Amino acid sequence: MIATIQYNSRKLQIDFSKPLDISIPLISSDKNVNAWYVDAPKIEPVKDGEWTAAVSKGADINFNNIQFNPHAHGTHTECVGHITEKVHSINQNLKTFFFLAEVITVAPENDGEDKIISKKQLQFALGNKKRDAIVLRTIPNTREKHSRQYSNTNWPYLKADAVKFLVNKGIKHLLIDLPSIDKEKDSGELLGHREFWNTKGELRLDATITEFIYVSNKIEDGEYFLNLQIAPFENDATPSKPILYKVIN
Repeated sequence: MIATIQYNSRKLQIDFSKPLDISIPLISSDKNVNAWYVDAPKIEPVKDGEWTAAVSKGADINFNNIQFNPHAHGTHTECVGHITEKVHSINQNLKTFFFLAEVITVAPENDGEDKIISKKQLQFALGNKKRDAIVLRTIPNTREKHSRQYSNTNWPYLKADAVKFLVNKGIKHLLIDLPSIDKEKDSGELLGHREFWNTKGELRLDATITEFIYVSNKIEDGEYFLNLQIAPFENDATPSKPILYKVIN
């Protein structure tokens, strides 16, 4: 199922039969990936007295409640409403879902007691390429990212000038395999988020950050089309399912 896409002055081909899912599924377990000091997500059947809404318990249907936090429990996409007094909705502000993306792999650098992703690293990886989205894979990269408990680990983060570089490059959609683009404990400064959404000027309402992705080592660095699929939550963030399609010519 080959599609030819006219992108600006280029004609690019992708194969819709070969999607590359870079989301992390949510499971009802303490082995679900987690951050921000909250309990594990729960997926449980509704109970009414002695009746349990599970076929295995004698019910006609499976009918579950799901309790989770989109920021803490898996792949999610967020908008500027995450950090503004007015809670802008991701469902209202993300209006298109197909973007030219670049996958890059970075090894966070030591910066005192921290590990950071620097402007210099992004400049080297992107060069003069023009993209709508960037997908950041950090190394080491193992499937442990599906179950890692990140709270109190001081994970790697993007320096503010690195985020500003991406904004100046025209990047509208930033995807990363960490719980946040910012330092875990930064006294609420959120320098990367504020830089990305331009909170000191005209807000970039259509720009998104997607966190907690997982990019398999089988996916090579390079050019892809990104289908950024979101659940229609009227909230600052929502669970999402980003899919990559390799550009084949």
